[in-house]
Amino acid sequence: MTEHPLLADISRAADQATDRDAFLLETAGLINRYFPHYTWVGFYFLKDGKLHVGPYIGKPTPHVVIDLDQGICGAAVSREETVVVDDVNADPRYLACSLETRSEIVIPIRIGGEIIGELDIDSDRLAAFKAADRELLERVSDLIGEILERQ
Repeated sequence: MTEHPLLADISRAADQATDRDAFLLETAGLINRYFPHYTWVGFYFLKDGKLHVGPYIGKPTPHVVIDLDQGICGAAVSREETVVVDDVNADPRYLACSLETRSEIVIPIRIGGEIIGELDIDSDRLAAFKAADRELLERVSDLIGEILERQ
């Protein structure tokens, strides 16, 4: 299987970034450039038992701190797995960030097997995240975890 160029671009971004947040913001931008139908691309990190928003690309979110029993973001950490929602309006867990959002994927980020945060992506398209998207984004999340562990 050929490596997706996004993975190489993320590795290069890690080499060039001046700090963690700069790397994460560049990574969110890269994901958004490769997939312009992803309308919000960002990160949440665990701190004091809650998820705190990190760097992101997209409209401002009112959800800067999320309890682990709330939303799709909380579900991904609590279940310790990727959560894909094809239609956020049909999922009672969804915390509305934008009226345009139709689907969402949240992928945990791990260091040493422990979840430290997550990659959260919204789209204004229904069922925007196919199996290939999920596979690539899980690889992206793994790579981000490896890079953050080295920093």
